[in-house]
Amino acid sequence: MRVKIPADDAELYQSDEFERLLITVDGRQEPVRVDKYLTQRIAGISRNRIQQAIEAGLVKWLDPGGQQQPRLVKANYKVKPGDRFEVWLFVQPDTEEIIPEPVPLNIVYEDEHVIVINKPAGLVVHPGNGNYSGTLVNGLAYHLQNTASQELPRWGLVHRIDKNTSGLLVVAKSDLALRHLARQFYEHTTERKYLALVWGDLPQDSGTIRAHIGRHQRYRQLMDAYPDGEYGKEAVTHYRVLERFYYVTLVECQLETGRTHQIRVHMQHIGHPLFNDETYGGNRIVKGTIYRQYKDFVNRCFEIMPRQALHAQTLGFTHPVTSERMYFEAPLPDNFRAVLEAWREYVSALQR
Repeated sequence: MRVKIPADDAELYQSDEFERLLITVDGRQEPVRVDKYLTQRIAGISRNRIQQAIEAGLVKWLDPGGQQQPRLVKANYKVKPGDRFEVWLFVQPDTEEIIPEPVPLNIVYEDEHVIVINKPAGLVVHPGNGNYSGTLVNGLAYHLQNTASQELPRWGLVHRIDKNTSGLLVVAKSDLALRHLARQFYEHTTERKYLALVWGDLPQDSGTIRAHIGRHQRYRQLMDAYPDGEYGKEAVTHYRVLERFYYVTLVECQLETGRTHQIRVHMQHIGHPLFNDETYGGNRIVKGTIYRQYKDFVNRCFEIMPRQALHAQTLGFTHPVTSERMYFEAPLPDNFRAVLEAWREYVSALQR
């Protein structure tokens, strides 16, 4: 945990992208500038970063009695005993240096404050874990050279999409947009719908999966699902069946939370891993017949779409400046469409 102080003196609300700290000033605290105070109270953070957060409006004073509205503070505000502060910080530190590279970006919308990108499968979002160039962020650095976005934490990213998942991603281009979008993702007021092809015939036409998600306790590069409250972070996925193909099912998944690999882990958890998901057991025949013809058909589908069958189709959020509710929809990639058509033809042949 990032906070140095006891658990009863602060609360931590965390997602995979950012965390919200609620900090209460001790009753014996002497008056001191809030930027200095927060630097001393939060582990592993510089005073400059706190000052940047204050300037971006990511630090608020909260009335201990709950009578007054929260208000932004300035760096020179002197803390008093009993003061409460809400502080928003991004979980992972920025890469030391982002090198601008001409990575092709499929931009579906852009204005002064936000940019919406339709990310292809195979493109890593942020440098790290052996992918230090050729990422979406390298492409953003090239596209947004000499703009304020280069100074934003994590380059304005408030959510991510896995490397081998395609679909929509929104990025903040200003401090104002970053603050508003971060809060929307935290409060679950964004709308994100994914299309997923999963193994098996789901018994119900719709449902909700509730299981905490955390690091696998043995294989740390993987995520796993756990009973509520036992380990990990709360995760909720709503799903609806769109089309059935006997051995696989096309579903629409709506995220209530945004955990790492959430849909992939939740679907594996209920026994329906994503089609061709190498990480979570979907890259083999999970359901179906033992006949050679069927095995060849499935392997051809794997070759057509050599990645997990997951696409971030719909993204909705409130514009941070105009307050307009904005919706975007990305069509299925050609290889995903081809696999669905192959399954339709396969099922049609069985029915003849």
